[in-house]
Amino acid sequence: MIFECPGAKKFRQPEPRLINCPSCGQELEIWTDEIKTTCPNCKNEILHLQEGGSCLDWCRYAKECVGEQIYNKYMQNRAITIKERLLKELEDYFGNDTKRINHAKNVMHFAEELLKKEKADWHIVIPAAILHDVGIKVAEKKYSSSAGYYKEKEGPEIARKILLKVGLKKEDIDEICEIIAYHHSPGKINTQNFKILYDADWLVNLKEEVDTKDKSKLGEIINKVFYTLTAKEVAKKIYLK
Repeated sequence: MIFECPGAKKFRQPEPRLINCPSCGQELEIWTDEIKTTCPNCKNEILHLQEGGSCLDWCRYAKECVGEQIYNKYMQNRAITIKERLLKELEDYFGNDTKRINHAKNVMHFAEELLKKEKADWHIVIPAAILHDVGIKVAEKKYSSSAGYYKEKEGPEIARKILLKVGLKKEDIDEICEIIAYHHSPGKINTQNFKILYDADWLVNLKEEVDTKDKSKLGEIINKVFYTLTAKEVAKKIYLK
């Protein structure tokens, strides 16, 4: 008898389930291997996030067990789930501080753009982008004028609690928190994941840190500030028009 992993059955043989549209209440069908559908009544796209983890998150034979296509679809859905949950945690944490929330989202969007061309780990870079400034809230209360510096000190502990709540693996959390701890300290970490986050943050901050109207020096500054070729190209398209 050929052994078949019971944990993988639901991925090989997805089933329909009924949910209610959060916008209009219409009952609609979504399959267990999907997280998105469109409501036939109000036409809104519905995001039905995955609950918890599965054996595909940790089993070394996961891809072989369910096949590459099913595995890749699961990991894509898992990534969307993690991203949406982290964004919700970010909004809950900062509350009415839309400036901090919007900054994190802008950094995340730039990180996503860079990841389309630069090879790095989405599951490390995007959580780091979303949570890179969470330390500022505590730092502003504790250290006042030095908050910008001390947010790197406070950030990793706060981020770790959020990442554990969302369900990331310990080794991933350790790397994400290390990036957060040094995201304003280039040279401390030399990984590609760090470089993508660093560049994405600078793409947002450049207009606040340097005189972007002085085009004669801006090209040199861009080449000096950014690590990746893609970020340099993006910065030049934005600021050297």
